[in-house]
Amino acid sequence: MNVLLLHLAILFVFPPLLLGSIGKTKAFFAGRIGPPLLQPYYDILKLMQKASVYSVTTNWIFRAAPMVSLAAVVSAGILMPVAGVKPPVQFGGDLILFVYLLALARFVIVLAALDTGSSFEGMGASREATFGCLSEITVFLNLTILALLSRSLSLSEIFLGGLSSSWLQVGPVLILVVVSFFLVLLVENSRIPIDDPETHLELTMIHEVMVLDHSGVDLAYILYGKAVKLFLFGTMLVSMMMTFRTQDLWVDTIFFFFEMIGFAILIGVVESTMARLRLNKVSFLLFSAFIFSIFGFIVILVRGAHP
Repeated sequence: MNVLLLHLAILFVFPPLLLGSIGKTKAFFAGRIGPPLLQPYYDILKLMQKASVYSVTTNWIFRAAPMVSLAAVVSAGILMPVAGVKPPVQFGGDLILFVYLLALARFVIVLAALDTGSSFEGMGASREATFGCLSEITVFLNLTILALLSRSLSLSEIFLGGLSSSWLQVGPVLILVVVSFFLVLLVENSRIPIDDPETHLELTMIHEVMVLDHSGVDLAYILYGKAVKLFLFGTMLVSMMMTFRTQDLWVDTIFFFFEMIGFAILIGVVESTMARLRLNKVSFLLFSAFIFSIFGFIVILVRGAHP
């Protein structure tokens, strides 16, 4: 029971802290103090106290999308092991459900953007759907490589020790997977150099333009879901790279905390040292991520055919 409560506490409480850490890192590079580390929590709580405003042109899809999106992302989080702790729900093939839950979260937000009847939000929805098609296949391919290495289709088996020996045997393949996954992570979470979550410039907006009409509690759901999604992708990336665990619950939790803060700082460094890509260059970045995963997949297949 303690393990279950710890998993849920980390999943529900920790994600907004990543956004605060990214903001602090970017402020440091800009020579500013920046917003408080806990500012994302304040923003979400403030929005939770406000009522949502709906346009007369929208229907139930627009109202349901934020709740469905958040529920899908949180459900995906219940399948993901964190800090060396097994998730509340685990079964063979849960990695497939995990990816589809994240895809569902994107799908309903895209539908809500189209439901507004705004050409501006329709433009963002089109971009989101296009990049999503390119990134989802890469995520699937990377998870397939990890499943072949750990010989399991369960996220728990993959990330709780299933990759420990693989770094010694096929380290270059895992490096390709990590690089590919990091590029996809930036796309999936609308981070620089793909998108700037702090801008409202029409020519570059992707995710933010889709949620312009949301307000109050609905916007709080979206912001919180965005933080949870970043947390899940960060957890997967950290679990790929840091496979060593002490088997002590609290020591591993502390290590995981610092690993995730380091991940957030890395995102902040990338966003502080890189400019946003031109929109027509994003597909090339995603194609590069796909090529990395293809190379890794081919190596694993050849290695399996010739042990």
